[in-house]
Amino acid sequence: MAMRTFNRPFSAAGAKASAAPCRTVLRAAAPSAGASRCLSVRVESAASSSSGGSPKVLLTREEGKNDKLRAALTSKGYTCLELPLIRHEDGPDRALLPALLRAAADQYEWVTITSPEAATVFLEGWAAAGKPKVRVAAVGGGTGEALKAGGVTPEYVPTKALGKVMGAELPKVPGGSRRVLYPASVKASTDLQDSLTEAGFEVHRINTYNTTSVREVPAAQLQEALAADVVTYGSPSAVKAWVGLAGLAHANSKVNACIGSTSAKACANAGITQHVVFPDAPGIEGWVEAVERGCRDAQLPLPQPAAV
Repeated sequence: MAMRTFNRPFSAAGAKASAAPCRTVLRAAAPSAGASRCLSVRVESAASSSSGGSPKVLLTREEGKNDKLRAALTSKGYTCLELPLIRHEDGPDRALLPALLRAAADQYEWVTITSPEAATVFLEGWAAAGKPKVRVAAVGGGTGEALKAGGVTPEYVPTKALGKVMGAELPKVPGGSRRVLYPASVKASTDLQDSLTEAGFEVHRINTYNTTSVREVPAAQLQEALAADVVTYGSPSAVKAWVGLAGLAHANSKVNACIGSTSAKACANAGITQHVVFPDAPGIEGWVEAVERGCRDAQLPLPQPAAV
């Protein structure tokens, strides 16, 4: 899998791999509970690794969303710390979703879902609408799995888990309306809708949820998280949260492993220009490879895989 690294500002047009060593931080995600709930740092080490010799990787997605990444990393011998740094809230258009889905068969050729959280929101709206028949496209494997777990099998997944690729590749259904319903995050870019419009579709975007950054965590838990060698980011909100909590100098001193280019751009925009690694195709497999690449380039002691 192609991997990109940079130790300089990341341009909107994309950055070529840098020859300099770099570190990796992965995407941070949000706690599933309200703002008043105390956050905790969860530490889990691979069975075959000692706590002193295994690189510590900070997982920042919301509670319950780090399991796959943690399992993949601990199986390779990494020690994982979990500190949720984002939370999800209802977007301004969420209440519109059930009615739009009830009319989807007649009104829309496709419903496009671009993240596991968007899948969760869609499934709630779909259930409230009476589970009507809809033609759904998922941006990638993780989003597709979330949909399947809720009873919806996507009819299309693009060759690469990127909105612009999804828009360019989305098939036109013979006799279809050429209209697409796009339930999105408030903070989602216009990549998908721009690509769909260019391909000849009319896009109805509704902002069904929002992702916000955690601003405060207990001091003792933050200190434990600051000891991580690698920070992982799964969204721009996670990047913002970590820089706000840890400080820019500290963030630049770590390996920064991003789930994809969107989080990597957020790193650059926030001032993290050192040690950033991300895969060309977003997903758990590429994210793990970003952690491994960052650790190698940072000359951290590589762990031994856990015994099976």
